[in-house]
Amino acid sequence: MTTVAITGGIGAGKSEALKAFERHGAAVSSSDQTVHRLFGEDAEVRAALRDRFGEEIFDADGELDRPRLGRIVFADRDQLTWLEELLHPRVVREDLAWRERLLLEPRPPTLIVTEVPLLYETGGERRFDKVVAVTAPEMVRAARTKVRADGRSARLLPDAEKIRRADFAFVNDGSLEALDQFVIGVIRTIGQDPSG
Repeated sequence: MTTVAITGGIGAGKSEALKAFERHGAAVSSSDQTVHRLFGEDAEVRAALRDRFGEEIFDADGELDRPRLGRIVFADRDQLTWLEELLHPRVVREDLAWRERLLLEPRPPTLIVTEVPLLYETGGERRFDKVVAVTAPEMVRAARTKVRADGRSARLLPDAEKIRRADFAFVNDGSLEALDQFVIGVIRTIGQDPSG
């Protein structure tokens, strides 16, 4: 079983790359989706958030108001560090447990791909056999995302450094077909056959 991480900045196209890997037979997961699940379902995480930030970060239905939480943590480095220290170990545990469940299947997948936005920033690359960095020019990324400029990108490793450290890199400024062909090439290079 080969494990691959996809990383890159906001709006670079990591999620589209993940979908492409899934189309070609990989088992896939997203760290962002794991975080969403923790916010919604993990009692310890929700209690810690209430203790730290109060009830005002939850809406009338008890759901976490993610934009409000984002405004708090991205304006205060200490708050962001606290949140990351709360979430990252849990995200790693969830990912490793998912891998273990896959290994127990009658026909385990030979390729596992996980989208990890903060891969290098958290030292997470050590958990994977290969790393794919997906980048795009700033203007392209801004056009793809509705996320406002809130200082998030400033704390991320520069794209050039991600590309240098990754096993595979793709500048995602063209078509989905081009991204798909890149993914097929990665799968073939690491010894998997996307045709089945």
